[in-house]
Amino acid sequence: MTSAISVRNLSKRYQIGGLNPGYTTFREFLAGAMVIPIRRLRRIQTAKSQTVWALKDINFEMQSGEVVGLIGHNGAGKSTLLKILSRINSPTAGRTEVNGRIGSLLEIGTGFHPDLTGRENIYLNGTILGTTSSEVKKRFDEIVAFSEIENFIDTPVKWYSTGMYLRLAFSVAVHLETEVLVMDEVLAVGDVSFQQKCLDKMNQIRNEGRTILFVSHTMSAVTRLCDRAILLDTGHMVADGPAAKVVNDYLGASWKITSKREWTDATEAPGNHVVRLRRVRIRDQEGRTSESTDIRHPVGVDIAYEVLQPGVTLTPRIDLFSDAGVHLFSAHDIGDEWRYRSRPTGQYVSTAWIPGNFLSEGNFVVNVSVMSHTPSTMLHAQAGNVVTFQVVDYHAKDSARGDYVGPIGGVLRPLLNWTTEFHAIDQPVQ
Repeated sequence: MTSAISVRNLSKRYQIGGLNPGYTTFREFLAGAMVIPIRRLRRIQTAKSQTVWALKDINFEMQSGEVVGLIGHNGAGKSTLLKILSRINSPTAGRTEVNGRIGSLLEIGTGFHPDLTGRENIYLNGTILGTTSSEVKKRFDEIVAFSEIENFIDTPVKWYSTGMYLRLAFSVAVHLETEVLVMDEVLAVGDVSFQQKCLDKMNQIRNEGRTILFVSHTMSAVTRLCDRAILLDTGHMVADGPAAKVVNDYLGASWKITSKREWTDATEAPGNHVVRLRRVRIRDQEGRTSESTDIRHPVGVDIAYEVLQPGVTLTPRIDLFSDAGVHLFSAHDIGDEWRYRSRPTGQYVSTAWIPGNFLSEGNFVVNVSVMSHTPSTMLHAQAGNVVTFQVVDYHAKDSARGDYVGPIGGVLRPLLNWTTEFHAIDQPVQ
């Protein structure tokens, strides 16, 4: 398979405080000339502390037709990497190779001239990409229709709102015939309907076999669109692998939690003289600790705990949250086996099973606790934000998605039973 993007030993260094001073008056020039020796000495003394490596020794390769997500915290170096690939910035060291025409959607307005109209900027971008005027003309109506700014296409883009700017920029990037697309946070601006439209279009061009390097802070979009993800941290590439695993590792590091938490020292375990937690983990149906699960499959929350005092009726409980902090539900054990029964001292493992085709794709955080209701309601052990897991949608036909390939909103996606009655046009509907 042909390599579309190749990055070898890529590094980029910036000088802090190295901004262009702009125009100066003659008086300012003379005053500055008098302090040049002092500034030069100060610059030499602080040169090392004034440099920062935005990227350091980055190496990866993308094959033609691959869709790769680029993730990481703000300042990790994602935008810098895209600018170098787009030939906007040059590297300090290393090299990049892009085979084919590259279309870029970086910061809003990159590649647009503010004094030109939307129409003129479409043709300007086509020229920059090496597209002939006749080719742009063929695509022109499609570009404008997608951007939904027909009434403003002959208005200078400096008068556009941020959303209008983004819609036109995205439309130009995806409709002109480029073999490689690099996109930086295309979902950060715009209303929900436009975001869905973007994802639908990206799914379409992915199916056409075009290569996409996609930066986003929306992790569900990364796992939906990409089979592979690259994680950057302070300019270093720290992970490159399956999108679901890299995203889960990234979120686990961000939240300081993973799919398993264990307390080997009983004195440090959450709890009291009645019960103590010893382990919480996410498991699959085969009993393996699992960081991610297919949207169609059940996911189990294992709670291992020690009962230290007999004669207490205990109830394990879980609380599930989305990665945005939305409390989805609470559930506690009401099974017949231990309901209304006090538990003897010993070790227990209770598993709460969340059914498949219930949660939507995304990342989830679990709180666990053990309570008693007899003789009185009391919280004995609790661990907040203790484990996390990811639900991945692989576009299978037997999930609640069905044949629909676009984005689906919400944190729940139950597979409901539907019934349909047919009535002839001349028969009344009961």
